[in-house]
Amino acid sequence: MKNIIFDIGSVLIGYRWREMCLEAGWEEDKADKIGREFFDNPIWPDVDAGIVSIEELVSVVVKKYPQWEEEARWFITSGKKMVVERPKVWEAVRKLKEKGYKLYLLSNYSGELFPLHTDGFPFRELVDGGVISYQIREIKPNPAIYQHLLQKYQLKPEECLFFDDRPENTEAARKLGIEAVTVEDGSEELLLQELEKLL
Repeated sequence: MKNIIFDIGSVLIGYRWREMCLEAGWEEDKADKIGREFFDNPIWPDVDAGIVSIEELVSVVVKKYPQWEEEARWFITSGKKMVVERPKVWEAVRKLKEKGYKLYLLSNYSGELFPLHTDGFPFRELVDGGVISYQIREIKPNPAIYQHLLQKYQLKPEECLFFDDRPENTEAARKLGIEAVTVEDGSEELLLQELEKLL
């Protein structure tokens, strides 16, 4: 095993969007409705693929909840307030780098949200490269995004290990010959246990 590939959300970082809303004084019902309207929206995959903009998605949400336009815009642009830092994971990633592994990102993210959620975090400086879905207009679990990463960095599938929190994404990787670990429920503890095995 020479190459370790990481998803970002619920792997290298966590999310706390519900807590963020409650801290802002929202009622639970409002927080849940707005959050779910964004993340469970049928066009969310197209946002990750860079086909639909965040502004277009906001318009869809506001059309359903016009009384909450200001809240909807705040919700999706709050960036770091939504993110849970994982310094223990980042330290493990640093140790993997020192041990000689090549490190890559493979994540579904829109061009607008990717920098909002990740700029300034140390794992960005540790990785040797990566493919983010908006860059090539392909998302996991479509085989094309995995193949793009392999081809871009001339990686052999059998020399790669992939961490992702979604079973459909790890299964897609396995079908291409990439060993994969599902980080169930985005568990930081589980991820740390698996990374420790590599150190």
